[in-house]
Order: sequence, then structure tokens, then C-alpha cells
Amino acid sequence: MTPIHGTTTPRFRAVRDAFVANFRDHGEVGAALCVYHRGHCVVDLWGGIADPTTGTPWAEDTLTYVFSTTKGFTATCAHLVAQRGELDLDAPVADYWPEFAAAGKQHIPVRWLLSHRAGLPALDAPIPLAEALAWHPMATALTAQRPLWMPGSAHGYHAQTLGWLVGEVIRRITGRTPGRFFAEEIATPLGLDAYIGLPPAHQRRVSHLIEPPAAGDTDSPALRRASAVTIPRIDPNDPSVHAAEIPSSNGITTAAALARFYHALIDPTAGYPLLAPGTLARATTVESEGLDLTLGVPTRFGLGYALYPLWGADCFGHGGRGGSLGVAHLPSRTTIGYVMNRMHTGRATDHRFTNLATALTTSLC
Repeated sequence: MTPIHGTTTPRFRAVRDAFVANFRDHGEVGAALCVYHRGHCVVDLWGGIADPTTGTPWAEDTLTYVFSTTKGFTATCAHLVAQRGELDLDAPVADYWPEFAAAGKQHIPVRWLLSHRAGLPALDAPIPLAEALAWHPMATALTAQRPLWMPGSAHGYHAQTLGWLVGEVIRRITGRTPGRFFAEEIATPLGLDAYIGLPPAHQRRVSHLIEPPAAGDTDSPALRRASAVTIPRIDPNDPSVHAAEIPSSNGITTAAALARFYHALIDPTAGYPLLAPGTLARATTVESEGLDLTLGVPTRFGLGYALYPLWGADCFGHGGRGGSLGVAHLPSRTTIGYVMNRMHTGRATDHRFTNLATALTTSLC
């Protein structure tokens, strides 16, 4: 049996049992889970192997590359800038980033970047990975890119490009890259072990992601294109990727930091209110709903946050490729951070988080 470490309050014992069962029944290799409820940490668990290539065990401070779970960090940065009166979400992107007006994009508002409605989920010509990691070449490529559909007429998941698009707006306004802004305005004040652009000193703590054997790509062609904006594709185990800033998808964090991040967004006892209630309400109101032109299935988004039916319409946050998730449920004042290194792919249900969610529902009743 895989040793499980950490703490769980008695009311949430079922969540611990589900976490243990994921190792026993569903192939979990290394993972961590943290839950906050009404201002208190009620679950903080970790276990398994962080790096199967070395046998390194998962520790309390093991960091994990969380793919699109990063979008929750980046969206919050944008809303913080807007809350300060420096960014108007209804203004054209070109007001802040004049070059963006090229190729018929002069009227696209910032709101459509955050809600996946800009029509820019992919590049006609992917750029070299080394250039993308340097930031400016990707911003330049996006200025020249034509929209793939009439902006505002539909939505399609901007899997990689959203981070560079929103991040460049943040950079133009604040003079800081989104990773630096996140560190200085959110992660450091809250004491979060979370990064968009990993400092080299923390590289030794990063878990090794385990991608499944190739068995045919079940992703839609549009998603494959949206994921392939660089040549070669982004390698989530590459330290040079960890050190760069890819605000859609290269966040590196712990489960505890994810849960505490969302706790600071929804709970007035957090001591550091990131967003005012009105700001958060606008950010989590449905902006895009229905068939997603990139994913090929129905999706639901607010402004930068995904909206999930886990416990009703008020559940918001973001998940990432492979299974990681940070999410908040306003009615119960509950937040969750879940990270793991064995990636789940394809459209089949990932039973690991389903089991955790079911157990949490039972505990909250």
C-alpha cells in the first residue's frame, strides 16, 4: 500500500479514503490534494512517487507542472489590473497593444481574449520553441495572426495562446511580465508556492510527469492545432520550459498553494482579499457557453475561469491537461487543489478526481 502523508479532519475522512483508493484502484503514481472549507484547511494529503526515473518520493513541498490550471492565475492577474482601474475589459486590445490591430483585429475587446472568443486559438505558422520561450517573438506572431473565425461570433478554447494574449496586455499596462506580476502581487503576498516562470533554485522539487503511451490521438484536430503553436511542441519536463513564462500552461505549484489561492478569492477570512466581490462576480458570470470550436464539445467559461458543474453553477476555477485542478465553490465556501504526475488523456472519465469529488460531496452533506 502506498504510504499517504498529511492531515484530514474527521468530517472529511471519506476524502482521504478516496485519495488512498486512487493509488490502489486507479493507477495514481504521485499526487497531492488540499481542501479548504469555510476558512480552514480540512484536507492536506500527499503520497506516492514524484519521479519514477529516480524513485524520489512525493514530499509535502513537491511542485508539479499543471498545464492549463495556470489560466486561473493569469485570469486573476488581469482582473486585479482591471480592479485597479488600469484595464477596461470592454476596451479594444489595441488600446493597450497598438500592433495587435493588424489583420482585422482592431475591434477585439480584452473581454474576448479572456472568454476564448477572439478567434486566435492557433497560429498559421508555429514558431520555434526557443523563440516562444523568449516571450516577444510569440507576441509578435500573434499580432500578425488573422482570426480563425469572426471574433465574438463563437468561442473556442485558446489552449496556449490565451496566456500570451492576456499576458501581453498585462505587460503593456504594468511594465511587468505576467509571471513577475503574479509573483509580486499574488504569490509572494499570499505566501504561495506557485510560479509562472520557475526560479532555478526550485527545479529540484518538480515532479516528473508521466505521459501515457501513444495510442492514437483522441483530441480534435482543432485542439491538436491549438496545442501546437511551437516547433517542437512544449515539453512539460524540460527545465527551460519551467523557467520561461507561458501563462496559459506552465504554472508550477503545489496542491496546497492552489487551494489557498482560490481560498483567497472567495473567503473573507483569508486576510488578503485578492478581488472585490463585484470583480469576482463579473469574472465568473457566463461569457461563453455551448459548442467549443476547438474542443468539439460544449464548454462554459467566464472571464478567464472555466465554469464547472461539479457542485452547481457557482463552481469556478481551471483544470489542466492530465488531470490537475484548482476550483472554488462559493455556496459552500470550499476550494480544492489537486495535482498529480501520471497524466490522464483522452475523453474517457478520469476516475481519480471523480472519486475525490464524490467523497467531498458526501463530506459536505
